[in-house]
Amino acid sequence: MDEPTKNQVWELLGVGLDCPAVARSLGMGVDSVREIEAKTGGVRPRPRLRSERVLSLEEREEISRGLAEGVSLREIATRLGRAPSTVSREVAHNGGRPNCRALRADQRAWQCAKRPKPAKLMACPRLAREVERLLEERFSPRQISHWLARTHPSDPEWRVSHETIYQSRRSAG
Repeated sequence: MDEPTKNQVWELLGVGLDCPAVARSLGMGVDSVREIEAKTGGVRPRPRLRSERVLSLEEREEISRGLAEGVSLREIATRLGRAPSTVSREVAHNGGRPNCRALRADQRAWQCAKRPKPAKLMACPRLAREVERLLEERFSPRQISHWLARTHPSDPEWRVSHETIYQSRRSAG
């Protein structure tokens, strides 16, 4: 469901309408309204704000324009007052020089920044089983992380940081 619709649901709930009344006024199902409310325990979530440290849409547009003009990444970075590595990463993450488009890159960055993200060990059962097996063999999380990287060098699914392993142990126990 799109954000404007969710915002409308929360506004109507905020003025005291119940779920059936909100559903009727927005032309949606009562279950959809209840699902929006239930996902946050009945409390309206704070709006997501963009950190000042990340690239803005305007900066991404400037990168896209510079690429179209054939300007070097270093020159684009200078124009923006950003580190060349920031611009280089942005271009690389979004398909390189020929494919980097501002709006698509901004939407992708906004989507990737969503929290909470699913825990890697929850999303990859094979990895979780292997980590559990190694923990039972008394490997430390750091040893497991390094061992997996060496054992599966070309498979990013098998990469997991020791911090992630520690975090999953805390939340499981």
